Order: sequence, then structure tokens, then C-alpha cells
Amino acid sequence: MSGMTADTGALRELTVGTGAGLDTADMVLNIGPQHPSTHGVLRLKLVLDGERVVACEPIVGYMHRGAEKLFEVRDYRQIIVLANRHDWLSAFSNELGVVLAVERMMGIEVPERAVWLRTALAELNRVLNHLMFLGSYPLEIGAITPVFYAFRERETLQAVMEEVSGGRIHYMFNRVGGLKEEVPAGWTGRAREAIGEVRRRLPDLDNLIRRNEIFLARTVGVGVLSAAEAAAFGASGPVARASGLDLDLRRDEPYLAYGSLDVPVVTKSTGDCHARFEVLLDQVYVSLDLAERCLHEVDRIGGPVNVRLPKVVKAPEGHTYAWTENPLGINGYYLVSRGEKTPWRMKLRTASYANVQALATLLPGCLVPDLIAILGSMFFVVGDIDK
Repeated sequence: MSGMTADTGALRELTVGTGAGLDTADMVLNIGPQHPSTHGVLRLKLVLDGERVVACEPIVGYMHRGAEKLFEVRDYRQIIVLANRHDWLSAFSNELGVVLAVERMMGIEVPERAVWLRTALAELNRVLNHLMFLGSYPLEIGAITPVFYAFRERETLQAVMEEVSGGRIHYMFNRVGGLKEEVPAGWTGRAREAIGEVRRRLPDLDNLIRRNEIFLARTVGVGVLSAAEAAAFGASGPVARASGLDLDLRRDEPYLAYGSLDVPVVTKSTGDCHARFEVLLDQVYVSLDLAERCLHEVDRIGGPVNVRLPKVVKAPEGHTYAWTENPLGINGYYLVSRGEKTPWRMKLRTASYANVQALATLLPGCLVPDLIAILGSMFFVVGDIDK
């Protein structure tokens, strides 16, 4: 194939794979920034040799909304609404990290009832997050039915979250010092009923996909991430635990009421796409049990759900770091205060940002169809990468 080069006008000869014995040229292909398989505006710059990936460079930043700079001009009540939005599937957990950091700076002790309620809601939020991926991941590799089952369970729990907070996605229910308000009368009973319903029906989704032979063929042995690589990239959450990295802050550095709970940590050793899916699925059963235990405690404990704060909330001068076991992995919140009503600096360490780095190692050597399977199994939210 011949062509004119733009600068010199000279002819350039390029041989592209036309048969045995000839050299072939690698193709550079962009997947994204807008592509159905990328979960949002993520760009993957691939070098392909035929259908095999030679190299991959994840390019992020297309969705950057400057949340960390916006924190600096919002007071401590207003930053919660921004934190809600970077991982829009884990809004309650995002809020939690921010308020925990501020409460630690101010030396606030949150009422016990609020602590148990927060823990229950955080676990329900974890289930909602996981159900979204348990439905959408099979969809990306050709299995349509699971998403209907996953959304049936999501709607059951969404109704519970909506009743308590007024929001379906962005709950805005945490406050510095506790929760926005007391839960509605009889809510804990209705929440337990919803949990029981989801637990009874979850095997419908489980049996449909976990041992499906087509799903197994697409995911077993594909996109293997070793424990050492997971640790080197700073991966956490289900992605890291599927590789055998036995790390969960709820057990290892308890916050909220987790120190009073027995938290089973789901791990696998194979580190492939199927292991990541299984960790997510098994975690749903664990989180439903934890949420139910917390709700029993809430029924037992009376008292307020927040502490009275001054009209203007100011954190004392200093800095602190709070981290939480978010649904997608470890989220860190580094807060620096100069004694004013706004943070001087609030740095986010998000799970998705660390996890997506591993794609540069996972994708080379795989085929393009496997790329879709691997990408979906890394369980990231693009807003959580770009913040």
C-alpha cells in the first residue's frame, strides 16, 4: 500500500499483513472515550497485532470535574454533596468517608444509634453497588437475562434507601456528627423484610450465571492478576481479594460498628475474571447478613442520631486521614484544615483510580473479545477515576 506523506510529498511504502512470509504492521486502536464497553468516558489506547493486544495505555481525565478544588470553596456541610458523586454507585459510602474525616478532626463522638444505622446503610449501599455490576458485567459479554434479576433486587433495596433518605442514588443522609434525621417509624422492620426478600431471590441470579458454561468459557483463566501485581498497583476491594490479597478495612482497621461485628472476608486465589465476579456475588450474601445484624442493634438502641453543631462548622487547624472499605475498594480522605469553615485541602484516594491502573498489565497478550471481559471485571466507575 503506498501513500504520500504530508510533510515531504515523498512516497512511502507500507506493507500490511497480506500473507505468509510478509512483515505486518501493528495497528493503534482507540477504545473510547465513548464506547459501550468502557463504562463511561475512559479511553484505552491499544496496540494490536491482528486481534491480539500488544500494549494498552489507559487514558483518563475526560470526565474530570475538579471535585478536590471545589471542596476548597465549600463549607463542611456542602462538601458532602460533592463527595456523593464521584462513585455514583456508592454515594452513601462516599459521604461517610468525608464526615468521618471531619468528625475525627473536630473530636466529635457520634451517638451509638447513628453509628449502627450508618453501618447498616453502608452495607445496603454495598449490595446495591454489587448488584449493578452483577447485572451489567454478564450483559457486556452477551448474557442479557441476569440484568433483569439484578435490577429486581436493586429496586427492592432502593425503595428502602429512598424511604429513609429521600434519594435513590445520591442519598445525602450523612451529616457531620451523625445522620440527617431519625428513620421513619417501622422502617427497620421494612428494611429487614426487603433484605429477607432479596436473600431468598438471589439464588435466581446466582444459579443463572455462576456456573453457566458460556460465562465460564469467557471468564475462567482470562485476565489473571496475581496477588503481587494487585498489591503493586494498589488494587483493593473485590478486585484485590479475588487475587488472594486478604485485606478488608472492616476487619483489619474497624470503623463505625464493624469492630463489634464478625466480618467474613470473601477471597479467591485465581485472580481471573470469574474469581472477581464470584467475590462480588459472595460479598452480597455477607453484606445482607451484616445489614440485618445492624438493624437488630438499631432496634435495641435508643437515643439521638446526631449531635448539635454550631451554626458555622469549623475544623481546628491540622490534618487527618480517614479511609473506608468502599464497595469498590479502599477510599482515602486526606483532610487539611487551617481552622476555617472550608477545608484547605481534601485529597481523595479512590478505589477505581488504583484498580484501573492494572489494565496496562492485564490486557497485553489477550484477544480483543477478552479485553471486554477483562475491562468489565475490574469493576470501576469512571467518575471515581476522574473525581
